[in-house]
Amino acid sequence: MKAIVHYRYGSPDVLELAELDKPKVADNDVLVRVHGAAVNPLDWHSMRGLPYFLRMGNGLLKPKNSVLGVDVAGHVEAVGKNVTQFQTGDAVFGLCKGVLAEYVCGGEDRLLPKPANLSFEQAAAVPVAALTALQGLRDRGQIKPGQKVLIVGASGGVGTFAVQIAKSFGTDVTGVCSTTNLGLVRSIGADRVIDYTQENFTQSGQRYDLIVDMAGTHSLSDCRRALTPRGTYVVVGAPSGRWLIGPDRFLKALVLSLFVGQRMAPFITTANKEDLVVLKDLIEAGKVTPVIDRIYPLSEVPDAIRYLEEGHARGKVVITVAPIP
Repeated sequence: MKAIVHYRYGSPDVLELAELDKPKVADNDVLVRVHGAAVNPLDWHSMRGLPYFLRMGNGLLKPKNSVLGVDVAGHVEAVGKNVTQFQTGDAVFGLCKGVLAEYVCGGEDRLLPKPANLSFEQAAAVPVAALTALQGLRDRGQIKPGQKVLIVGASGGVGTFAVQIAKSFGTDVTGVCSTTNLGLVRSIGADRVIDYTQENFTQSGQRYDLIVDMAGTHSLSDCRRALTPRGTYVVVGAPSGRWLIGPDRFLKALVLSLFVGQRMAPFITTANKEDLVVLKDLIEAGKVTPVIDRIYPLSEVPDAIRYLEEGHARGKVVITVAPIP
């Protein structure tokens, strides 16, 4: 099978298209023929081996797992003898390791039937970004109907899901994005949109019950000014250091929460099937639709990751892999 591999850490130039053996199906595995995959910031962090703490699990000097990617959609090619939920031919989506390949093996506890109203490329755009948005809003943000919610980075991969999911909870949503993305963010349901090139949300005088921030471009003290006295600020990602991902911002948020009435809440996404079911239901109900910026063929994954690293993607960057039979 064809796969994008990397045998050393570095820029997208270390990625190459190679021929690998098709994965062997263990008793608890589902073998998926990949039709769609997506790239995430985690992929380019893993590719570069930065921040360095990632190498504790990925390999200190070179990557243990040569194939990147976790978001997948495709057809079931084969199942292990202990698998009960899927059979050959089923259309599925979810999370597997090493999806930038024509075939990938994963556990049935991380896969679901593909939403009927999505293409394979759209379904592949969902898992990591939408799980991050859902958990950031619901679990860390404790979102409630009627609240005023601000989504900073509303036009990005996580942000486009966050706007729609926040609206599904019955909240008043304001999105922050650049001038070119104002129309996009309005089109996915934002009640108001702030152009960050023209207005600083921390200085507007408006207060929000919940801020979910994917950009991390303002100081925590500035962001607190935009919160209600008992409001919540959720940190989703942050500028990366060479040793840790955004350690300064995460640690400051944790410490600050001990001394102020507002909740400062950094978090890390947890992959679980129950939340994928929630997302699937929202999608099939027409409340959430993936926003895709660009679709690249498997051979152009290096270009896809270069584009993602620039930080200007409108929604998700998706990879189309094996053709649909």
